[in-house]
Amino acid sequence: MMQTKQDLRRYREVVNLLLKEGLITEKMLEYARQEAQMSGLNIERALIKLELVTEEDIVKVRANALGIPYMDLSDYIIDPEIIAMVPKEVCLKFSLVPLFKIGNNITVGMVDPQDIVALDQLRRICKIENVDPVLVSERGVRRLLDSSFGIGSSIDDIVKSIDNEEAQEAVTEVGAGAPLVRLVNIVIAQAVKDHASDIHIEPEEDGVRIRLRVDGLLQELKMLPKKIQSGIISRVKIMAKMDIAESRKPQDGRIRLKIENKELDLRVSTFPTIHGENIVLRVLDKSAVLLGLKELGFLEDELQAFQKLINRPYGIVLVTGPTGSGKTSTLYSALTQINSVEKKIVTIEDPVEYELSLIRQTQINPKAGLTFATGLRSILRQDPDIIMVGEIRDRETADIAIQAALTGHLVFATLHTNDAPSTISRLLDMGIEPFLLSTSLIGILAQRLVRTICYKCKDKVEVSGALSSDFNLEGLKHIYRGKGCRECDGTGLKGRTGIFELLLISEEIRRNIETRASADEIRKIAKKAGFKTLRDSGVQLVRNGVTTPEEVLRVTMTE
Repeated sequence: MMQTKQDLRRYREVVNLLLKEGLITEKMLEYARQEAQMSGLNIERALIKLELVTEEDIVKVRANALGIPYMDLSDYIIDPEIIAMVPKEVCLKFSLVPLFKIGNNITVGMVDPQDIVALDQLRRICKIENVDPVLVSERGVRRLLDSSFGIGSSIDDIVKSIDNEEAQEAVTEVGAGAPLVRLVNIVIAQAVKDHASDIHIEPEEDGVRIRLRVDGLLQELKMLPKKIQSGIISRVKIMAKMDIAESRKPQDGRIRLKIENKELDLRVSTFPTIHGENIVLRVLDKSAVLLGLKELGFLEDELQAFQKLINRPYGIVLVTGPTGSGKTSTLYSALTQINSVEKKIVTIEDPVEYELSLIRQTQINPKAGLTFATGLRSILRQDPDIIMVGEIRDRETADIAIQAALTGHLVFATLHTNDAPSTISRLLDMGIEPFLLSTSLIGILAQRLVRTICYKCKDKVEVSGALSSDFNLEGLKHIYRGKGCRECDGTGLKGRTGIFELLLISEEIRRNIETRASADEIRKIAKKAGFKTLRDSGVQLVRNGVTTPEEVLRVTMTE
């Protein structure tokens, strides 16, 4: 192939950059030149063929030279709606792939981001003026187009394309465009699009049920034929680096990937059942944790009180609630707010769900002898100012946390209790000495998550007399509900926010802890000082037009 002067200039620039970065030596370059003369390849291809550098190495140095961002597409998954924006023939013609869209900007991965013709055509096709190119490798574009081709099709179309023979052989398929690979990609992409927290793959007697947990409730995505069960399960296990030959005992794994410009961790758990291995993928979006405390749903007075609490120099702050009530998000948001270069913050978690800069994070490993208790002991020798314990599960962990608070540390921890006052009774039942608990405990935050009214179909409705008396809505003529629309799948609810009850440990409550007062007695004392229950917080959100009475009732039933 005839090389233009522009090509030769570019190759020389790339070679010089590779030499400057120390990725190749003069001797390696001479070897590549000889290969180029014999094979007729350009110098870049010769270097790659001889495995002296990778294609990604070359693309990275080109990106630096051009001043254009580089993007690695090796673990990227595209939203079906994004890939559908540009015809496949255009992607192939110009070696490009649309990656994500934010507002009126679309970011496109291009092998040649200086191709003006391609950029103009993209603007016309997408009807968007702002096209932001990033430099990607040709192999990355090919892999993504292969795996995404057909991703805009329905799951039904892909299932139809898989015959019995393919279903049996799919386990050994490595091609990115294999139907089962595309199918799993679609499920993951749909989960991210729907803001699902979990993906459930559930073998039944006559099929495989796929369900997503959205806003705390499970909803069915699809029932798939039984013949592709083993292929789907094996594909997920391969992605999570699990043993695909072992199906008799539970396994845990992790998948890291990118989709819609988000870095995601999928925590994968398998569990044997009578119809096959059940798989649950917990979707952890690293960007989602960076919410400020204001965005979590605190009412203004609750927020101010909690902010004062987390800025105390020492003591224990407990966050309580059932699984899935948002405790981890609250703790991470609190740590993010008080994080600074002047403070040493150390955490011990099960597992580490999100990585935070400056904060030393540790994951428990019971097989290696690293439990919450043993890890907490070691953390105290790391000169911390603030400690976060993922969960207090036993007396030993509680004892060490209390000692840490008494020796001048601020300790955050979670506990599974129904409300704030009953947390005190739970710790006393564990065997904690009342005088130690009363001295170290400074506050308890109980929380739940309620679904919020869909912003697109939100509408005023009159308050009935019964509702007004049951929910203390006296004086309120209207509340809000969602009518149901495409945005919320007809439910009238979209997204979630928190409701909270914050129990600050006053001197009177300390005295009652020392006398082992019951949860009801402590609640009565707190209410006299202005304590608001979870139900009170929820009712205020109903008044503010954020959620519905039924949602508040659903999560505060125990009250």
